[in-house]
Amino acid sequence: MRAFVFPGQGSQKVGMGVELAEASAVARAVFEEVDDALGQKLFQIMKEGPEDALTLTENAQPAIMANAIAVLRVLEQEGGIALADKAGYVAGHSLGEYTALCAAGAFSLADTARLLKLRGQSMQAAVPVGVGAMAALLGADIEKASALAAAAAEGQVCTVANDNDPTQVVISGHREAIERAVALVKEHGIKRGVLLPVSAPFHCPLMQPAADAMAEALGKTPPGTLRVPVFANVTASAVSDPAEVRRLLVEQVTGRVRWRESAIAMAAAGVTQFVELGGKVLGPMITRSAGSEVSVTSVVTMADIEELAKSL
Repeated sequence: MRAFVFPGQGSQKVGMGVELAEASAVARAVFEEVDDALGQKLFQIMKEGPEDALTLTENAQPAIMANAIAVLRVLEQEGGIALADKAGYVAGHSLGEYTALCAAGAFSLADTARLLKLRGQSMQAAVPVGVGAMAALLGADIEKASALAAAAAEGQVCTVANDNDPTQVVISGHREAIERAVALVKEHGIKRGVLLPVSAPFHCPLMQPAADAMAEALGKTPPGTLRVPVFANVTASAVSDPAEVRRLLVEQVTGRVRWRESAIAMAAAGVTQFVELGGKVLGPMITRSAGSEVSVTSVVTMADIEELAKSL
């Protein structure tokens, strides 16, 4: 069985989607539709930058989604492949969960773009700049990371945000607490801690105002029927009930991204091939989590799409 997976924030780069747009009218149509939905020239920022504009959460989130959906649409419309026929499950890392839901038909492309724009804006606005931070812990498993976060908190928020794989965990919370954690890594048997260049502390309780904003937005734009079940970030289990999907998307704003557990659970559910559309970040995490018996394919370029279409 196959799962299609979609990357999260940090996978954006200036020039993304350009090669695809030049090669395919289908891809161009995706970028145009997203621009129209947002009332901004997002594709121009993707194409030309500046980098700091693309890195802004409210731009990065819809841009990463648009790039991945462009890859999917080219695969579907030019490769003659229907996602629902070829995938047992979909999943995505943080914002990638919205991309996965768009791929599964739960949201239209325009609605997905608008929801992600709002998600980015509300996550940014939830905490004043400089108050929060995130750090990647390298050479840390979930037990070591949790112990470190507890030790560094000292009454502030310091919690595991992303359990990415057995060697990489991301923590999130108040800047002082995250800096204390980075200073304490060696004492906890962790190789190193690296502060991440993010503008807000995602996936921690400080994001509650953003969760409230998404609850309201998803009330007005609820997910529809899924053609393929999604493995939800916060439960690491398969979901296909739209009401449940909606509840978990709200929880996901403050909750932990259980990516390592999701990879293991998908493999346990019979997934042997993971296809990452629009990025090359999730593959290595999946291999480290689910082991070498699963295969991982990253599909970014037109050549990648043609290669995949042949193999499917």
